[in-house]
Amino acid sequence: MPQHIHDIQPQPNEKAREVSKVTPFLMFNDQLEAAIAFYTATFPDSEVRNAARTGQDGPVTSAEFVVGGQTFMGYNGGPYFTFSQGFSLYVDCDDQAEVDAYWSKFLAAGAQPSQCGWITDPFGVTWQIVPRRFMELIADTNPRKVQAVMGAMMEMVKLDVAALQKAYDAAE
Repeated sequence: MPQHIHDIQPQPNEKAREVSKVTPFLMFNDQLEAAIAFYTATFPDSEVRNAARTGQDGPVTSAEFVVGGQTFMGYNGGPYFTFSQGFSLYVDCDDQAEVDAYWSKFLAAGAQPSQCGWITDPFGVTWQIVPRRFMELIADTNPRKVQAVMGAMMEMVKLDVAALQKAYDAAE
């Protein structure tokens, strides 16, 4: 995994650049460069589009980057800004294997698990690592089944598709 944006060169976007009216803007203390290196190494369809430095070889102060197809802006704003769980990034996972893979990458980077599939990375950003099956189960029209799945989820740290399915199946 690249440790610095020095190791990651902005990639020319072969597709026409899609401009969104709304782009998440993440304000880091002084860890923007390390965060971008981790995010772009962890998620496919990721790239650094632009990175501005302080001086020619100084630290990255701002950047435009893509993580999993989502464009972000980032800035090193100093200690005045912190993240909270009131804002999180949702990762839609195909299955348990994908949940496990992302969870392992975050833990290896020093992330702190919370509950209900939430994990806070070493830069302070909270992520929800969610299997698609969970969303399918809670979309059921039977409120008892939904309640059973939600109850099971509330007891979990990392979401477990088999246990969620078991709770769903056991509900009447």
